[in-house]
Amino acid sequence: MDDALTTRGLFERMARESRESVPLGELLDAFSERAFGLFLLVAILPAFLPLPAGAGVISGPLVAFCGLQLLLLAEHPWLPRWLQQRPVATANIERFQQRMARPLGWLERISRPRWPAVIDHPAAKILTGAHLLLLGLLLLLPIPLTNYVFGSVLLIYAVALIERDGLTMVVAWTLGFALYALMGFYADEVVTAIRTVADTVAGWF
Repeated sequence: MDDALTTRGLFERMARESRESVPLGELLDAFSERAFGLFLLVAILPAFLPLPAGAGVISGPLVAFCGLQLLLLAEHPWLPRWLQQRPVATANIERFQQRMARPLGWLERISRPRWPAVIDHPAAKILTGAHLLLLGLLLLLPIPLTNYVFGSVLLIYAVALIERDGLTMVVAWTLGFALYALMGFYADEVVTAIRTVADTVAGWF
């Protein structure tokens, strides 16, 4: 794996796949130490694509699952077999890249490998994992007009992990804390959303 690979280079490498889709597990294996960043990037794809169902229902659990593994200091994302075999459409990757070309270009210009302890130190991994776990759970809640907000902040986490940029990760942490404070102003909506999800889950049993 090339240590100088950028987020844009990662996208281009995925888009060069001759196949219409690539199994998620195969993608993660190909990107070794950047696999968590790639996993997070794939997880937030639905937040930026028009879907008939709520994107948070798809992205939220995947982001939380990624965060839980970082919180437990996993070295590489573990996926159940059915998720390893889940295809990632190269067309969706290209569409996401085109839609996010401007913010990705801006992030890439200011991101580079630095402050490695913020990426690799166990305490830093635990903090990043805790953030992603909480942000994934919040993204799962059916709160209107939050997909792009959460998705944009999570994109910064993904870029920090892919670029191995500790400074960008500190910015991501700061924005994460800001989102928690913002959710405090919408406490009633958050509580209502939690009850809605709890009632839905209870109806399954």
